[in-house]
Amino acid sequence: MFGIEELEKQLFELQDLKYRDFHSKLLPGIDKETIIGIRTPILRKFTKEFVKTPEADLFLCDLPHRYYEENNMHMMIVSWIRDYEKCLAEVKRFLPYVNNWATCDLPAPKCFSKHKEELLTEIKSWIASGETYTVRYGIGMLMSFYLDDDFRPEYLKMAADIHSDEYYVNMMIAWYLATALAKQWDATIPYLEERRLPEWVHRKTIQKAVESYRITPEQKVYLRSLR
Repeated sequence: MFGIEELEKQLFELQDLKYRDFHSKLLPGIDKETIIGIRTPILRKFTKEFVKTPEADLFLCDLPHRYYEENNMHMMIVSWIRDYEKCLAEVKRFLPYVNNWATCDLPAPKCFSKHKEELLTEIKSWIASGETYTVRYGIGMLMSFYLDDDFRPEYLKMAADIHSDEYYVNMMIAWYLATALAKQWDATIPYLEERRLPEWVHRKTIQKAVESYRITPEQKVYLRSLR
């Protein structure tokens, strides 16, 4: 039988209360009492050992989790699964339980990079879900895997056509488009020139692009003119 109490005891042994106080301010809406306070490198090291144990598979089935760090552990374990079908199934099972940007934005599964055509169908479904962090995750996958050799202009439209009142969705759209400006300038800049985006997303995209070291000084001057 899976011993969640034993796992949580081990996690609390890694607790850093000052870090918890700091990090909890970055997670509005998350009850501070559900944050243990473990720095990410320490949690990742712990998880790499935990995933080798028989309890790891049982942990993935033990949903919902009580603590923020357990959610992060879950996402880390899933991202390390090498079999695409198994990994995808676990991602889809876990996404409804993701309740914050930090868990959502943990590194994407490496196995996804070898299955980009199949993954696109899932991304479209996630983006259409209407669930804040599922939508955000879908946009994140577009940003991770489809802005380089596999880029197509229609992917920009997939993100730009999202209309949401959710801050964490709109912030991810802006982050994606700012990254797209750095990697696919010619295809992306018309979205700003022609003001195809909601005003907040438009301005935030420009802000994030201007802050990027991957945007040239000349491009930054032009972007400022589009505010």
